[in-house]
Amino acid sequence: MPSTETVRRQHALGGAAGVALLGFALLYRFYPDLLHVRPGAPPQERDRIADNAAAPMGFEQRPAGTPSQAPERDAGPPISLAPAVVIERRHAAAAVAGGEAASTPEIDKLLDRARKAYQGGRLVGPGADTALSLYAAVLGLAPDNRRAKAGLAELRARLLAESEQALAAGDDDAAGDVLAALKQVPDSDADAARLDQRIKAQQQVRPLLVQAADLLKQGKATTPAGASALDLYRKALAADPQNAVAHQGLEQIQRGALDQALAAVAQDDFAGVDAALAQAAAILPGSQALQDTRGRVEGIRRQRAESVLAQARSALDAGNPALAQQLARQALAISPDVPGVDEFNVRLRNARLYASYRPGQVFADRFLDTAGQGPSMVVVPTGSFLMGSPDGEPGHRASEGPQHQVDIANGFALARSEVTVGQFREFVRATGYVTSAERLGGSSVYDEASGSMRDSRRATWQDDYTGARARDGDPVVNVSWNDADAYARWLSQRTGKRYRLPSEAEFEYALRAGSVTRYWWGDGAPRKPVENVTGAGDRSPSHRLWSNAFPGYRDGYWGPAPVMSFAPNPFGLYDMGGNVSEWVDDCWHDNYTRAARDGSAWINPGCERRVVRGGSWGSDPDQVRSAFRLPAPADTRSGRLGFRVARDL
Repeated sequence: MPSTETVRRQHALGGAAGVALLGFALLYRFYPDLLHVRPGAPPQERDRIADNAAAPMGFEQRPAGTPSQAPERDAGPPISLAPAVVIERRHAAAAVAGGEAASTPEIDKLLDRARKAYQGGRLVGPGADTALSLYAAVLGLAPDNRRAKAGLAELRARLLAESEQALAAGDDDAAGDVLAALKQVPDSDADAARLDQRIKAQQQVRPLLVQAADLLKQGKATTPAGASALDLYRKALAADPQNAVAHQGLEQIQRGALDQALAAVAQDDFAGVDAALAQAAAILPGSQALQDTRGRVEGIRRQRAESVLAQARSALDAGNPALAQQLARQALAISPDVPGVDEFNVRLRNARLYASYRPGQVFADRFLDTAGQGPSMVVVPTGSFLMGSPDGEPGHRASEGPQHQVDIANGFALARSEVTVGQFREFVRATGYVTSAERLGGSSVYDEASGSMRDSRRATWQDDYTGARARDGDPVVNVSWNDADAYARWLSQRTGKRYRLPSEAEFEYALRAGSVTRYWWGDGAPRKPVENVTGAGDRSPSHRLWSNAFPGYRDGYWGPAPVMSFAPNPFGLYDMGGNVSEWVDDCWHDNYTRAARDGSAWINPGCERRVVRGGSWGSDPDQVRSAFRLPAPADTRSGRLGFRVARDL
């Protein structure tokens, strides 16, 4: 049992602390300015208040700056303690279950006296007027009395709260007094054993804490390795995991690292930021201070990265993709998850491959010197495909092999449809160009009477497939490769862009549009009108039938249809597999041996024969295949042959 002097000192200190806490609470509530703090102060300021305000019940609080009478108690940074009532609630036992036993006036009187003794700080000690003695007397009369059991649980919780505050303040004497009192409370053996162990552990680590505090004052928070304040605090916690001084020592060291991170981010030293945050995380990985600082730093970094990415967009808009990429890399180095970087990367890729257009985009270039514009163009996506046909494909010809991979690495645009009569008329009017049909005497047109093609000396680009006057929306026919090339060169002059005929590889790539089948829509006859090709259901004006046509198919036209009358292929291009066959840029070669694999045209200087690709309104099914190709002299004219243009991006 503690001596009478010990109990008296406990009572006096406990009462004084209670009065001090009550006075402080009133002072903080009504005169916060006297404490140099506002009720709505930020967390750091409130922490400083807590350092001075939360003295443990039963212990004396020294004013800040007062020299310690016991230097060993100042072993580290100032600590923040929760009020005793908070700790007491944390330790309070669960409510005693069960109904209340029958009471008597004598028991009620004892319980009232016990409550008053508890509230007056007379917890344990000699004599019959302490809370412990009075609750024990009740249980002697009524062993199941719930109020008495709850009172003892509350008494145990209060002693444990005082023990925690005593240990946190480094007051071993007070902690020893609490231990002696706790041993008198029934069912407290386990709590007393743990408290005894903690007192011994604290006595063991106190020299480490004193040495760590000295190292902090010398600026040796983290160095030298193995003999720094950080190392000593960790060693102390290994021996006493609940030591408040050591814990707050680590927090102080971590705050130093976090301050370095904030200083580094203010100077755009992001490598320094990462190093400081890594150091802070190694000290206390899950601390709230670390999470808060990371959030602040990331916000600053993201804001800075967004600013640099905005500069990258401006560089891209100005036509400088190299600088734009350099700035984008800087933005990612600052903040890897900077918003908008994925969208920017798409724009950058499109700028490099498609001159800031996007795949599938439709556009038309305006003329530089006069009103008007070029044909509508579609941006063809880059990619790879197998050019030609395999040996086993029905209709395969030797000129379609060997099948080989072609990589379309550079974006290009292809006209949505064949060049129309109206578009070609603009060219002739602007230049006075004389076509091959006009110079060489006509073209080959369809003769309804015989059901075959015949030469007509009068047919020109202004006429349709029969030699009659064409409509402006019809594809221009009766034009040679030379005429088509002249039109493309005229477009280049008018727009300032490089127009040309597509290469054979580009045409097949765009015609297939990702397909590997005989036709871009599949391997057999179309199930719905997709192209103007020979169908078993088609009829000529005199009700002629095709001798070799797609079975079960009818598109409603005998001869070319106005452009874009049918469905586009998956690349958004019309009439690629039908309507009229088309000139491409390549010279004719009997096969693909030694053919370029980058999609460029295979041209020999002075070649006289060019390549014709794509089916027409009069082609049999084998000639509509995606791999089908034909040679033709460059001055050939036909009512089944037209062209479309390509543009470099």
